[in-house]
Amino acid sequence: MSELIATDLHGVRALVTGGTSGLGRAMAEALALAGAQVVVTSRDRQRAQDAARRLGTGALGWAMDVRDPEMVTTAVDEIYARLGGLDLLVCNAGVGMRTVNPRFLSEPQPFLEVSPDGFRNVVDTKFIGTFLVARAVVPRMLQGNGGRVVVISMNSETMTRSGFVPYGPSGAAVEALAQVMAADLMGTSVKLNILLPGGGSATGMIPMRSYPKFGRDYWILRSWVLPLSGSPRLRSPTCTVSGSRPPSSGRGRCTAPADATVRPSARPRFATRPSLVPSDSAVQQSR
Repeated sequence: MSELIATDLHGVRALVTGGTSGLGRAMAEALALAGAQVVVTSRDRQRAQDAARRLGTGALGWAMDVRDPEMVTTAVDEIYARLGGLDLLVCNAGVGMRTVNPRFLSEPQPFLEVSPDGFRNVVDTKFIGTFLVARAVVPRMLQGNGGRVVVISMNSETMTRSGFVPYGPSGAAVEALAQVMAADLMGTSVKLNILLPGGGSATGMIPMRSYPKFGRDYWILRSWVLPLSGSPRLRSPTCTVSGSRPPSSGRGRCTAPADATVRPSARPRFATRPSLVPSDSAVQQSR
């Protein structure tokens, strides 16, 4: 997969919350392949360290429960002491609908059947966690040489889909928070963007059996990259976004700052759009 990475991120220190599985792991892999020094977090220290070992030399795994303000502050202090700073924060940590309703796709349940504890766990992880980690990292970026913050969002249909409480509303809250944070950071050395990755084929909405030979993470890894030089730009197979003003919500395709230049169907930074079934050699390189 390394031949697909066109952006050189050597010297970039990146923190990816929730970087041990799924989309977070795929983004961490893409960053590591591009040369960045990556820190991945998990509530479980051993899981974070195991994920870091899979990323290769230089990657670090850190225990961080993004719901806990004290643990977030302590972890960020330790990471800064270890790396000397951070250039990129990816706010990705979250838990999905399966923690509330394991059969949410086949047997969706209305909001009145969602337990308060289940609701709170999803919202505290995705929404409150994004706030707490950004609040701990961004002031340090402002005091240093600046940086980039990427907040992972979802399409508006998922936000308001029946049976998707609390996952959908938590995503809506995160996107609103990101827009406010972007506005607050205008004119500073820290730029914040929302990233809406891929489509249904790159999420848990599609069963793993639908990904013959290569698996879901291959699609995610092929569809994500963040250039850190020049103006902040986010690229995916569906759009190219550039700019630094507060982003506005798209309709399931991309999210773009108000002053952005958006080119629908722009070719991603990863060589070519993946074919339906990639070659065996590409699959092996992606693992």
